[in-house]
Amino acid sequence: MSVHFMPVSVLESSLFKDMFGTAAMRAVFDDAATLRRYVETEVALARVQAELGIIPRQAALDIARRADPAALDMDALRAETEIVGYPILPLVHQLARQCGPAGEYLHWGATTQDIMDTATVLQVRDALALVDGQLAGLDRTLDQLAGRYRDAPMAGRTHLQHALPITFGYKAAVWLLMVRRHRERLAQLRPRVLVGQFGGAAGTLASLGDQGLAVQAALMRELGLGSAPVTWHVARDGLAETVQFLALVAGTLGKIALDIMLMMTNELAEAFEPFVKGRGASSTMPQKRNPISCELMWSASKTVRQHAGLALDAMLQDFERATGPWHVEWTAVPEAFVLTAGALHQAQFMLGGLEVDTGRMARNLELSGGLIVAEAVMMGLAPHIGRQSAHDVVYDACRAAATTGRRLPQVLQQDPRVAQRLDAQAIERLCDPANYLGAAPQMVDRMRAWQAGAAA
Repeated sequence: MSVHFMPVSVLESSLFKDMFGTAAMRAVFDDAATLRRYVETEVALARVQAELGIIPRQAALDIARRADPAALDMDALRAETEIVGYPILPLVHQLARQCGPAGEYLHWGATTQDIMDTATVLQVRDALALVDGQLAGLDRTLDQLAGRYRDAPMAGRTHLQHALPITFGYKAAVWLLMVRRHRERLAQLRPRVLVGQFGGAAGTLASLGDQGLAVQAALMRELGLGSAPVTWHVARDGLAETVQFLALVAGTLGKIALDIMLMMTNELAEAFEPFVKGRGASSTMPQKRNPISCELMWSASKTVRQHAGLALDAMLQDFERATGPWHVEWTAVPEAFVLTAGALHQAQFMLGGLEVDTGRMARNLELSGGLIVAEAVMMGLAPHIGRQSAHDVVYDACRAAATTGRRLPQVLQQDPRVAQRLDAQAIERLCDPANYLGAAPQMVDRMRAWQAGAAA
C-alpha cells in the first residue's frame, strides 16, 4: 500500500489546495517559477552590463544561452541553501558551472537581496495581473446582480434586526462599490510596487564605480520594472502595501460571505450558493446544504489579515540590511496572494450562480407585520402633529402590535390620534415596504454607471 504524506500547509495539500488557492496563482510562486525569475534577473543583469561594456559581450551571450533553471540540481541547491541561508550563492555556483568560463561574469556587482527582491517583484507583477482579472470578473457578476435585483425589496438589517426595506440590488451594489475601489487601488499601487532592486552590498553600488546607476536603470528597463531613486533594501513599504491591498480584497470577500451565510440560514432562506450535488453535504444530516464557498472566503479573509500584520512587522528592519524581518515576507507575500486568489475564485463561483429567492425576501419583510416601515408612518404623520409627537404615537403603536400580535396598520387604524389624520388607505400605503425604498434603486443605477473606481 502506498502512503502519501500531506504537506503541512493546506495551500500545497493535494486535498485542499484548490479550495484555498488556484493553480494559476501557485504557478506564479512555486519553486520552479521562483528559480526562473532568479535566473531571468541574472541573465538580464549580464546582458545590460555587456551593453555598457562592463563585462565581455560574448560572456553575456553565453550566459543567456546556457543558464538553464530547468537543469539545476535541486537536491544540491537545497542542501547548500540550508548552509548559506539564502539560495542565490548556491544558484550562482550552479549557473557558473553551466556557463563555463562566462560564468565568471555572473552576478557582477550584485548582492543576494537584489536578485531575490527583483524576482519577487516580477512574481508580484504576474500575481497582480491575475488578481486584476479576477476582480474584473467579479465586477461584472456583481453589476449583473445589482441590475437584475434593482427593485427586489428585502429587509435591511442593522444589529441583525429588521431596520428599513432595501432591495437586494442595493445590497449587491454596496459589494460592487468595494470591488471597484479595489480595482482602483490596484492600478494606483502598481507604480509604487513594481520597482526592481539593484544596489549591491550596502545599496550604494560602490563595486560598479561610476556606472552603478546606469546599470540599475538599464536592468530595470530590460525587465520592464520601475527604478527607485535610492536602494530600497530596507524600505519595505511597497511589498507591505501589496499585502495590505490583498487583505482589503479578502476582507470584502469575507463581508460578502458573511452576508450570504446568514441569508442561507433556514430562518432567512433568502439566497443560496449554487446547487451542486453533494456540495455542502453533511456526513450524517442528509438535509444539510452548507455554505462552503462562503466558509472558504471567510477563512481567507481572516488568514490574509494575519499576513497583513506580518508584512507590517517586516517593515521594521535594522540599518541597511535586515537581520531577519526580510524572511517574514517569504511567507506573507506568496501565501497572501494564493489565499486571495482562492477566495476570489470561490466568490466568482458562488455569486455567479447565486440562487436568490425574492418571494422569501418579500415574506420576510412581512414578518414584523409592518413594523419595518414604522419610520414611514412616523414621517407621514409628522406633518399633521409634529415629528416628536408622531414618533411617540407610532412607538406606542409598535409596542401594541408587538405585544398583541396584530399588524401595525390595524393598530394604527384603531388609534384616534392617527385615524383622525390618515385614512385606512393612506395607512396601508405607508405600511407597504415596497413604497419605502428611498433612493435604493437610484443608487443601484448610479453605482452601475460609476467607473471612477474601476481600473481602465
